[in-house]
Amino acid sequence: MKKTVSFLSLILSFSLFAQDDVAVKSQVADAINELQEFIAIPNDALNPDDIDRNIMWLKRKFGERGFNTAVLDTDGLPLFFAALPMNNDKPTVLIYMHLDGQSVDPSKWDQPDPYKMVLKVPEGDGFKTVSFDELNDDINYEWRLFGRSTSDDKSPIVMLLNTIDLLKQDGKEIPFNVKVILDSEEEKSSKPLPKAVKQYRELLEADFLMIVDGPVHSSGEPTVVYGCRGITTLSLTTYGPIKPQHSGHYGNYAPNPGFQLSQLLASMKDSEGRVLIPGYYDGITIDEATKAILKSVPDSDAEIAERLQFKTPEKVGSFYQEALQYPSLNIRGLGSAWIGEQARTIVPESATAELDLRLVVESDGNRLKKLVKDHIAKQGFKVLDHEPTKEERMQFDKIVMVKEGSVTDAFRTDLNNPYGQFLTATMKNTFNKDVIQIRTMGGTVPIAPFINELKIPAFIVPVVNPDNNQHSPNENVKIGQLAYGIKAFYGILSTPIK
Repeated sequence: MKKTVSFLSLILSFSLFAQDDVAVKSQVADAINELQEFIAIPNDALNPDDIDRNIMWLKRKFGERGFNTAVLDTDGLPLFFAALPMNNDKPTVLIYMHLDGQSVDPSKWDQPDPYKMVLKVPEGDGFKTVSFDELNDDINYEWRLFGRSTSDDKSPIVMLLNTIDLLKQDGKEIPFNVKVILDSEEEKSSKPLPKAVKQYRELLEADFLMIVDGPVHSSGEPTVVYGCRGITTLSLTTYGPIKPQHSGHYGNYAPNPGFQLSQLLASMKDSEGRVLIPGYYDGITIDEATKAILKSVPDSDAEIAERLQFKTPEKVGSFYQEALQYPSLNIRGLGSAWIGEQARTIVPESATAELDLRLVVESDGNRLKKLVKDHIAKQGFKVLDHEPTKEERMQFDKIVMVKEGSVTDAFRTDLNNPYGQFLTATMKNTFNKDVIQIRTMGGTVPIAPFINELKIPAFIVPVVNPDNNQHSPNENVKIGQLAYGIKAFYGILSTPIK
């Protein structure tokens, strides 16, 4: 089934982008209506009933476009699979997206219901809600659609569906076999995915994988990403007295777990943010050719600092893209006793730090977790995987309970891969702009199981706006990005590889 593509034989048969602005805007109007319908179905991955309702909608919508569909059972929530009729003479693209979304706290949103999409227009430094009746034939691409999963990751799914409509309308033959796999647990680490990909290997077989998730580069320019960091987690808890104690009675006497934890965390990094744990950065080299590729990404470190409002970045890398080539060690949460108006004069009974470790291809998540635990032990702590018993409390001066999260591996495809060259050239032709090529993005998508099992190259083609508030209240997608995504899909799915 697979069709080998060599560098020398990669000849793109370009045609001008067929549809004009009127046709695109008409399709965007349809996409808005379909997205509004899709967003109205809650998709919290923590609620299996939500996922079932979304899959029912997807079966209907993909079926209307001529896809054969299947619901793939896993050890967790099911995957959704769709494929157009196969032709063994064509190369096959497998498109990965996800249908689940982050949980919501409606009280934090500037709209009554995060699952009822609203239309907003720019006003001052913010946005004003307007009626959907304000939309007309001349859709304003600067207006935005707000709701959970409008950007992450329901709008890309709707963009693909509407691209299929437009290709049929234009009488275009798709020069690929198109397979689509939609994850229902991406927002909770996709734990069932490795086993599922192995189980459904024959069904998922393809020549290359295209991930449509996440935002384009902050410049808004066309973007192709060749890799992403993986992730794993650690939870560290230190212990003081068995119950909180009056700080007047026992301050200066009962050990304080907050200070123990802060001293432990401080031992892990230097004052400029570099991890001090021996071996943490082993195996990573960046030659001048790679550094040139990283510097070609049009970032501005000064603009990043201005936007995030800090004076000096950490020094793991000499600039932003270089920093992303190394594994990180991040405190993602920190707590002990009560704070703010609830603060009490006590010696706390425990303190907890939640860590995430972003991984690169050269780093192994289990190895890094072991390095961190070994470092903790060298600081004089007894490392446990359970709450300490009274006997353990009385035996050891300093105790840390460590809970480990699962590992999602990083991936990185060679920038010279012919399918990557095809995507980049097609995007350049479609938008008449140079394409930003990113070696490794900072975030994580659970793609390694596909690469490891199917032995295919993978690429991320992001389509939503960078300021979309994904995972946060007031998530949104710019209407212009719906047009962008439809154009991107149209260009890729109508351009043959020869």
